Amino acid sequence: LVLEKKKDSKSPVRDDTDSRSNDLIAGRNAVSEALRAGRSIDRLYVQRGEKNGSLLTLIAKAKAAGAAVKETDSRKLDQLCGGAVHQGVVAAAVKEYAQVEDIFALAADRGEPPFLIVCDELEDPHNLGAVIRTAECAGAHGVIIPKRRSVGLTYAVGKASAGAVEHLPVARVQNLPSLLDELKEKGVWVYAADMDGTPWCETDFTGPVALVI
Repeated sequence: LVLEKKKDSKSPVRDDTDSRSNDLIAGRNAVSEALRAGRSIDRLYVQRGEKNGSLLTLIAKAKAAGAAVKETDSRKLDQLCGGAVHQGVVAAAVKEYAQVEDIFALAADRGEPPFLIVCDELEDPHNLGAVIRTAECAGAHGVIIPKRRSVGLTYAVGKASAGAVEHLPVARVQNLPSLLDELKEKGVWVYAADMDGTPWCETDFTGPVALVI
């Protein structure tokens, strides 16, 4: 990975047309992380006959959080999540997109310079999930995705993120170039992956940073 550094003014266009798009969470770890993060779970679908220790704990947590628990067969669970591996449990929930301001607020609360990951047209949910997972582990304050030509916060993204999506704000904007202009106005240095740029290990990332992937 090599990087090109840019710094130079317009505000991002907020996307309010689809602030809630992720209504399914598949897999025991993903559901557990959603509950731990205080996510609102409307209904928990559990495979009939699957009631071992870890699943019983998950059911108890979901009920304590006010979720309705419904037993169903594996074919129904497969249908709900498109055949993805669900480990006998699927939750119907809602993941709200954050605003860019929320990401800056989180950085301020931590007393750290903002560290943002900007995903430019990532269409594969597993790639976006992996970026979110890695960003959370690396101490980023949030991830930003565009509304168009990009995967949203689907259950597949949540599962690929190994639950990190429950702890890291993800904002969705209408226009990435406008967003980058606003970030520059705020004093954020924008770095982008570039084949002819400077190797990342030779780059000083001190200060407010937005890394475009």
